[in-house]
Amino acid sequence: MPTLTVRNVPVKTVRALKAQAKRNGRSMEQEIREMLEARVKRARAVEQIRRSWAKQTRPTTPEEVDAWIRESRP
Repeated sequence: MPTLTVRNVPVKTVRALKAQAKRNGRSMEQEIREMLEARVKRARAVEQIRRSWAKQTRPTTPEEVDAWIRESRP
């Protein structure tokens, strides 16, 4: 498994990470891994949503908007 080194992390940040890791019953290293993995998963989900929205058609004229509204009403 690859290794990632992060230098020059502010002392306050390290303290906060240690405290958060302790609250979660993890080592600081594991806490950071969990945070990175969660962030990457969120970014992937957002990208999938963006691609999905890009494929959808949207009304471009007032008449199309009115038609969409009529179609959505029972």
